[in-house]
Amino acid sequence: MSRFVTSVSALAMLALAPAALSSAAYANDKLVELSKKDENWVMPGKNYDSNNFSELKQINKSNVKQLRPAWTFSTGLLNGHEGAPLVVDGKMYIHTSFPNNTFALGLDDPGTILWQDKPKQNPAARAVACCDLVNRGLAYWPGDGKTPALILKTQLDGNVAALNAETGETVWKVENSDIKVGSTLTIAPYVVKDKVIIGSSGAELGVRGYLTAYDVKTGEQVWRAYATGPDKDLLLASDFNIKNPHYGQKGLGTGTWEGDAWKIGGGTNWGWYAYDPGTNLIYFGTGNPAPWNETMRPGDNKWTMTIFGRDADTGEAKFGYQKTPHDEWDYAGVNVMMLSEQKDKDGKARKLLTHPDRNGIVYTLDRTDGSLVSANKLDDTVNVFKSVDLKTGQPVRDPEYGTRMDHLAKDICPSAMGYHNQGHDSYDPKRELFFMGINHICMDWEPFMLPYRAGQFFVGATLNMYPGPKGDRQNYEGLGQIKAYNAITGDYKWEKMERFAVWGGTMATAGDLVFYGTLDGYLKARDSDTGDLLWKFKIPSGAIGYPMTYTHKGTQYVAIYYGVGGWPGVGLVFDLADPTAGLGAVGAFKKLANYTQMGGGVIVFSLDGKGPYDDPNVGEWKSAAK
Repeated sequence: MSRFVTSVSALAMLALAPAALSSAAYANDKLVELSKKDENWVMPGKNYDSNNFSELKQINKSNVKQLRPAWTFSTGLLNGHEGAPLVVDGKMYIHTSFPNNTFALGLDDPGTILWQDKPKQNPAARAVACCDLVNRGLAYWPGDGKTPALILKTQLDGNVAALNAETGETVWKVENSDIKVGSTLTIAPYVVKDKVIIGSSGAELGVRGYLTAYDVKTGEQVWRAYATGPDKDLLLASDFNIKNPHYGQKGLGTGTWEGDAWKIGGGTNWGWYAYDPGTNLIYFGTGNPAPWNETMRPGDNKWTMTIFGRDADTGEAKFGYQKTPHDEWDYAGVNVMMLSEQKDKDGKARKLLTHPDRNGIVYTLDRTDGSLVSANKLDDTVNVFKSVDLKTGQPVRDPEYGTRMDHLAKDICPSAMGYHNQGHDSYDPKRELFFMGINHICMDWEPFMLPYRAGQFFVGATLNMYPGPKGDRQNYEGLGQIKAYNAITGDYKWEKMERFAVWGGTMATAGDLVFYGTLDGYLKARDSDTGDLLWKFKIPSGAIGYPMTYTHKGTQYVAIYYGVGGWPGVGLVFDLADPTAGLGAVGAFKKLANYTQMGGGVIVFSLDGKGPYDDPNVGEWKSAAK
C-alpha cells in the first residue's frame, strides 16, 4: 500500500539516533559486501567507486568470440533504455523508460516475471521531458531486519518510490520534483547508509537544481542542498573549500548572478554518483545554468557546472570546483565520477576522483579536499578551451568559439552534447586505465532572447550539430570514439573511432576486456591493452545503456539494455526532420535510422549461450491433473 510520508519531531529523531546510526552502518557494510560478490551487480557503477569494473574473467580475450545470447527479455516499451539492470541474490531487477515500469526476474527461470510495478503517472510529464523519456536505473537497499530489502526508483513525474524487493509492493512514495515548473526525474537513485540520494532534472526549463537525501526506510526528507542561492540553501560547510580558497567560498551562489536570476538558474544533477566511506563524501556534478543564452545571466553563475563533495550525513559541501564558469555552451557537468587510488607524478599515493566532462576536459581531483591533479583534453580537437590552469583551476578560453547575441558561432568543439555525456565509464585498477565512451560532435550556435515561463522550455539558442574534424562530415558518420586514458600521465594508450557516439558507457573486466554498446545496435568487446575489436553482436536496437556482468550457478553472463533513444535518438523516436530540432541532435544523427529502430529490452550473453534453458524443461507448464 502506498503511503506519503509526514514529518517527525526532532525529539523523536534524537531518541532514534543511536539505533539509526547502527542500522546505517549495517546497511552500508552489507551493500559493500554484496557489491564484492561476483553474483551481484547491486548499484549503478558496480560499487561505491563507480568504476564499472568486474574481477570476473571466465569470459576473457581468448574465448570472447564464443559469446552467444543466453536469454532475452522485452520490456514492451520503445523509448530509450539507459543505465543497466541490477542483480542481487539470484534476481534481476529491470527498469524502463516512461512510465517507469519495474520487473523482477528469477535467474533460474527468467522467463517468469516474479513481480512487476507499473505506476500510473501524470502524462503531462512527457511534455516537459528534455531529451526522450529515459530513466537511468534503480537502487537497492538490503534491509535491516525491520524494514524489508527495497528497490528504489524514480518516476518521470517527479515521484520517488520504494518497493519491497521480494514482493514489489510499494512501501513508501514521495514527491521530489514538480512537473508544473518543468522539474522531472530521470536519475538512478543512490543508496548510502540509511539514505537514498536523489537529484533533479529540468535545467532546460529554468528550474533550480537540488540534491535531496531521504530516509530510505520511511521516505522522510533528511536534507536538501541547492546548487544556486544563499549559502544556507547550498549547505556550505564552515570550512568549505578551505584547501582551495581560489575556487571561491561564501556568498557566491547569489553574488555571481544578476539579481534573482539564480532562482531559475538551472544546476540540476541527473547523472551519476560515487561515495567514499573513508571520507564519508558523496561526489557528483551539477549541470548547466539556465538559460543557455549566456547574455541573459551575467557572472560565473555558481554553483552550476560544479564537482561537489558533500557529507553523506548532513549534506554539507566540503568542496566545490566549478569547471566551466559562466557556461556558454550547455556543458552540463553531471557526468560519471570514478574513484581510484593512485600515485601522482610525484609518487605520492592519493585518493582520486576522475570525471570526463561535457566541456571536453577530463578532470582528476584529490577527493579528500577537491585539489585539482590533472585536466586534459578528451580529444585534441577540443577548441573552446586552450587548456586548464592547474593552479587556478580556470579554463583558458579561446574567444573565437565563444557565444554572444547577434553572432553565429561556428565549428564549436565540442557541441552541446559534449565530448562526453551521460555514459557510465569504467576504470581498470590493474592497468590504471579509464575506458571512456566519447562523442565526437561539433556545432554552430546562434542565441536568441526569450522570457521565462514556468513549465516551458527556457533555452534561447538554435544549434546545428555535425561530426567533429576526425569524422565524415559529408555523410554524418564518425560521431564517436572509445579511448583508454591514464589520468596521471594524461596519455591515451589507445583510441578508436565509431560510426556514432558511444553514448551509454563502458564496462571493464579482469578478463582483459572492455565491453560497450553502440547506437547503431552492437554490443562490442575490445582488448583492454590494445583496443583491438575481438567480438561484436548485433542486438535488436541501438544501445544507450552500459553493459554489466554477473555469475549465476558458476556461469558468467554479460547483459545490456537495448532500446535506442535518449538525446541522440530523439529524431528517430519522435520522427523529427528539422536538423535543429531536439536541441540540434536531429541533424547530427540524421543517419541513425538507417542502422537501427526502436525496441526496448535486455539481452544476456554467455560462453556458447549456456543458460537456464539448456534444460528445455525449465519453465515448462506442468498440469495439476493426474
